[in-house]
Amino acid sequence: MSLAELRRLDAERVIGTYARLPVEFVRGEGSWVWDDEGNRYLDLLCGIGVTSLGHCHPRIVAAVCEQAGRLMHVSNLFHTEPAMRLAERLSTSSLGGKVFFCNSGAEANEAALKLARRAKRGGDVVSVAGGFHGRTFGALSATAQESKQAPFAPLVPGFRAVAPSAEAIAAAVDDGTAAVLLEPVLGESGVHPLAADALIAAREACDRHGAALIFDEVQTGMGRTGSLWAYEQTGVVPDAMTSAKALAGGLPMGALITGERLADVLQPGDHGSTFGGGPVVAAAALAALEETASPDLLARVRELGERLRAEIAALPGVMRVRGRGLMIGFDLDGGGAPELVLALLTEHRLIANATGPETVRLLPPLTLSDDEAGEALERLGAALGARGG
Repeated sequence: MSLAELRRLDAERVIGTYARLPVEFVRGEGSWVWDDEGNRYLDLLCGIGVTSLGHCHPRIVAAVCEQAGRLMHVSNLFHTEPAMRLAERLSTSSLGGKVFFCNSGAEANEAALKLARRAKRGGDVVSVAGGFHGRTFGALSATAQESKQAPFAPLVPGFRAVAPSAEAIAAAVDDGTAAVLLEPVLGESGVHPLAADALIAAREACDRHGAALIFDEVQTGMGRTGSLWAYEQTGVVPDAMTSAKALAGGLPMGALITGERLADVLQPGDHGSTFGGGPVVAAAALAALEETASPDLLARVRELGERLRAEIAALPGVMRVRGRGLMIGFDLDGGGAPELVLALLTEHRLIANATGPETVRLLPPLTLSDDEAGEALERLGAALGARGG
């Protein structure tokens, strides 16, 4: 089927929630994807942070194929070994409590919000302006972005958004607060790490008032920032956190992970997910987690991230480079980020993402090689140079 035919079907038969770019991808391997005409593209977006170990990682593919040939689904009415093993691995690698499995980051955040409200009935939820937690109603109510919220008002009551500062967060939390929900690095608003004093203030305020501190690690987790979980670099330990995106190496999976204090708050019947933690995605996630937790890989992410940020900062028209590990954002002098991203895709065969009029986001594979990094910088530099000319 031709790209033109796919675009016709998309326009006629698919609900128009996506502004798709004019390419059909048909194959992926490592840091590269191929379109229907055989052109090869260097992928610095990883399906928005999902294929963080590269496309079709051999260990993940093998785990999926083996498990799919044995058992694909039986529901959460029964035990399955992959899910139980994964829960143990996630808990021991992070907060030490218990795990709830679902299918996406938004669902994981919904579970976290229900956990907090179950622990403190009727309490409010505090989030920060510019944060993004998903598009389902609870997660959207915590996503303080007018363009995303306004068409769907009224939203869920009991949510308050404040500036991402220590003072604002501390002032917002009181005895009526059930939870503070934060991304350690604000991803969808342009890769803005939250300041250390803001995270500390959130922890101290939650402790004072008996609220739950929840970290949304949907984008920052699974090695993206150079540690398995971003909170490990902050000195602040949350009461619960959420994970998704890269968790199952390319398959849809989300998880809520608690610390010990909140581990037994949710009771049978309080929440559920038909597909959550299914054998195939759990097997994929176990393989992805074992690969990602390698100290050598995580050190490499930190090293390569420093190199890329430094070299991007020296490119023409670039200003305000920021990020952690291989979660990178930068602003363009004069704006034009969406146009640059389109030119990168169609003229330079490089995949990136614009999070706003002036901001480009890069989420490269954690396995990106030095040669591939050099190639990416050359292509990015060529696109920026053409833009300046």
